[in-house]
Amino acid sequence: MATVTPVASAFHRSPALPRGFALEGVDLARSLYLLPTAIVGGEQAAAAVIAGHGWPIGDGALAFTAVAVILRRPEGGADLAVAPFAELVGWAEREHPDLCRHVSDCLHRIGRRRPAWGGVAMDAPSVMGIVNVTPDSFSDGGEAFGTEPAIARALALVEAGATIIDVGGESTRPGADPVSPEDEEGRVVPVVRALAERGIVVSIDTRHARVMGAAVAAGARIINDVTGLAGDPQSLVVAAASGAAVCLMHMLGDDPRTMQADPRYACAPLDMLDQMEERIAAAERAGIERARLCVDPGIGFGKTAEHNAQILGSLALLHRFGCPVLLGVSRKSFVAHLSQGEPPRQRLPGTLAANLAGLDAGVQILRVHDVAETVQAVRIWQAMRAGA
Repeated sequence: MATVTPVASAFHRSPALPRGFALEGVDLARSLYLLPTAIVGGEQAAAAVIAGHGWPIGDGALAFTAVAVILRRPEGGADLAVAPFAELVGWAEREHPDLCRHVSDCLHRIGRRRPAWGGVAMDAPSVMGIVNVTPDSFSDGGEAFGTEPAIARALALVEAGATIIDVGGESTRPGADPVSPEDEEGRVVPVVRALAERGIVVSIDTRHARVMGAAVAAGARIINDVTGLAGDPQSLVVAAASGAAVCLMHMLGDDPRTMQADPRYACAPLDMLDQMEERIAAAERAGIERARLCVDPGIGFGKTAEHNAQILGSLALLHRFGCPVLLGVSRKSFVAHLSQGEPPRQRLPGTLAANLAGLDAGVQILRVHDVAETVQAVRIWQAMRAGA
């Protein structure tokens, strides 16, 4: 039996909310964070919000009734204290006005309605099906390598319930050899065009500006970049001009070949969040409105199994941006590291567990290989939440 990777929390427990701390010279956005917790659905959510004991996530069917207030330590790490929602509001009002504004702004971004993304409504979970037009992807390399096999796979995933099809022509697994933009474009553009002509919502999974532009011209509505538009100096310009929706993913560094070479964080969930904030700011400066953005924590990209578990355990932090959240955990190696070393095709149970935890945290989009199984799980989850 494989050795299971031990996991420690990224946070240190604190018995009470912080009080009276000095704010001079403090960047609250990088010091104090709100993690929605005690998340409920259905009539429980509605009752909590009406009574002032909860707050909605994305103006949707879920609401959180408690908040973990996380405060960074100057020497590294972070302290965490949990309070009921109403207590949080009272605490913020009694503290410094700057802190009160910070908390209020964060709550309003968490609670505001998410607009449609890439033409897909964000008021219910969506499943994004993966089509890798590659010979060497970590899980399914070669299965859809070629235009006709890729189209056939995509159509099967749509029939199984996928709302979005994510088409990629370069493997970004750890250690993968790069593909030239010209070769990548030749792999993906015919597939994108064929699917878009059928009215399917297509996402192009690429870190190359040339491929982004060609794919959008062929009908892709979404650009999904594992480097958060940082891997190609022209990506921000091309993405802004395209008018397409954009998924910004977090990755430590910008090279899949080296991203797993001893990744280190002071506090993985908070460092990921701060770096995502920087990419959102860069996108907005380039002219990409926040309404076009979605965020992805980048599970498996420059992270150990423990980092991944810590981030998955605090996914609701990402709602502070007021954007849809995409989760991509399908068949990834962290499942094996946290379980019994299973190969990619035997990681479906762990994938479903992580995805359901993501739904409980308010994630809007699940990117998966196994669409039929995921759609079934999502439907049962929705029924249970509606019945609460």
